[in-house]
Amino acid sequence: MATKETDRRSWSRPTAFYNHYVKWAVYVIIATFLLWSAWNMRISMARVFEGWNAAVGLVQGMVPPEYTTQFKNDLLIEGLVESLAMSVIATIVGVIISIPVAFMAAENIAPKPVYWAGRGIITVSRAFHELIIAIIAVKAVGIGALAGVIALSYKTIGFFAKLLAEEIEDIDSGQMEATEATGANRIQTMLFGVVPQVMPRIVGLTIYRWDINIRHSTIVGIVGAGGIGATLLNSFDKYDYDFFLTIILAIIAIVMLGELISTYIRGRIQ
Repeated sequence: MATKETDRRSWSRPTAFYNHYVKWAVYVIIATFLLWSAWNMRISMARVFEGWNAAVGLVQGMVPPEYTTQFKNDLLIEGLVESLAMSVIATIVGVIISIPVAFMAAENIAPKPVYWAGRGIITVSRAFHELIIAIIAVKAVGIGALAGVIALSYKTIGFFAKLLAEEIEDIDSGQMEATEATGANRIQTMLFGVVPQVMPRIVGLTIYRWDINIRHSTIVGIVGAGGIGATLLNSFDKYDYDFFLTIILAIIAIVMLGELISTYIRGRIQ
């Protein structure tokens, strides 16, 4: 009896490996792969020191930031305003498209063909980086903010619809059944049995995605898709490093402001 009691109270650390041989084999494979990757990159110490010296020169050229030229200040403000506008429009358009896609991709409420169609849309949207979509959009509609809005809206669908679909799959089915028991049709069941349960999540995801789109709107401009990114790249290409630092600081300030706003709104709705 004492032995059984001791065995019952003994504790062992949870592990994903069913024996020590498999565990150490996996560790050896991972270590070998890391060493092979480091060797394959051909990183030499001479290159590291050369890069460090170049980095020091770059920082010295960036300090202090340039903010005294009116023309540059106008470019900065114009680019920031355009990035903010892109993020707002892309978030609204992306969310409007994402909500029906999310309902299509929720396994507990959608028929199998509709479910797989919804999941396919989400997968395609998540498969490509927004810079790739921005390059395609620039080729399609030309340089400017429209290409950026298309790229950010496209990426919003994959992010928003996936998370919302998972939230829909976790809802209380009893509320749906109660709505159906009143004689409600399929659309009414969705509106009154599902939407109220996921509405806080919809609001939270919208704010979160807008915060992400603010940051990404500064990146897509590098390939000509509008926003402050184009100004950032031009300043760097012209070795105008002090103005480059000014733009970086302005982007950080905008992102921080967006974070404060999103935190405040999330606090109000929770």
